[in-house]
Amino acid sequence: MIDAHHHLWDPARREYPWMAGAALDPIRRPYTVDDLRAVTKAAGVHATVLVQTVSSAEETAEFLATAAAEPVIAGVVGWADLTAPDVADRLAASAGPLVGIRHQVETEPDDDWLLRPSVVAGLRAVADAGLAYDLLVRVDQLPAAASLAARLPQLRLVLDHAAKPGIAAGEWEPWASRVAALAAHENVACKLSGLVTEADWSGWEVGHLRRYVDHVLEVFGPSRLLFGSDWPVCELAASYELVLDAAIALTGSLSDAERLAVFEHNARSVYGLDASGETSSRG
Repeated sequence: MIDAHHHLWDPARREYPWMAGAALDPIRRPYTVDDLRAVTKAAGVHATVLVQTVSSAEETAEFLATAAAEPVIAGVVGWADLTAPDVADRLAASAGPLVGIRHQVETEPDDDWLLRPSVVAGLRAVADAGLAYDLLVRVDQLPAAASLAARLPQLRLVLDHAAKPGIAAGEWEPWASRVAALAAHENVACKLSGLVTEADWSGWEVGHLRRYVDHVLEVFGPSRLLFGSDWPVCELAASYELVLDAAIALTGSLSDAERLAVFEHNARSVYGLDASGETSSRG
């Protein structure tokens, strides 16, 4: 089993703007490799993908060094300044198991940020480097993501957290139709991740997530869905074990082969991991 989405952080060493506010107090503490090793071992997860948390080349370098020293972390989705003229050189110079790039597009006020010429040029460099690009977007940024997928069919795109549907409020449209439009592009996959924290943190049930999971299963299919825990963010609403149990329950209608794809094979394919979970050659 591969966890395709988790984080590590230490608020004593670095500022995390998204962590502001009392609601995030429960997770405002260091989460270390030792913590990761404990939760993944208990859950039977043998490999993970560590994902950036801030727009920091320094954090990415630290994550790559951490991954190189820790067998359970098979790859890193880091950050790079996509608008930098030398972004291709920066990507080529990255040492360690870099498998993808991500930027917190959801914090950009411009709904079409992904379509800016300088950003598209940077994303073309990401594709040329053999890397995937994680889409962390708001629902109103999904049309731009779909346009990007059409413009750069050679770029492997991964939608994080199914674009964060408003589960707690029972929201459906325009999320459902916009996710379906994005899924129409074969170069886009979707992470089955982050949904418990879009539900009511104190009172969510598996049934509250089912309609949303059924939709992404329908539009992406089991061959383009990846399990991710979103640990430790998930701890605001559920433990690592409960998140995994929910994902297993919500994919119960799939065949054994389809579930194996969701929980392991698709992560290997999208992020270029070999059969052991380690990073394979780029390209």
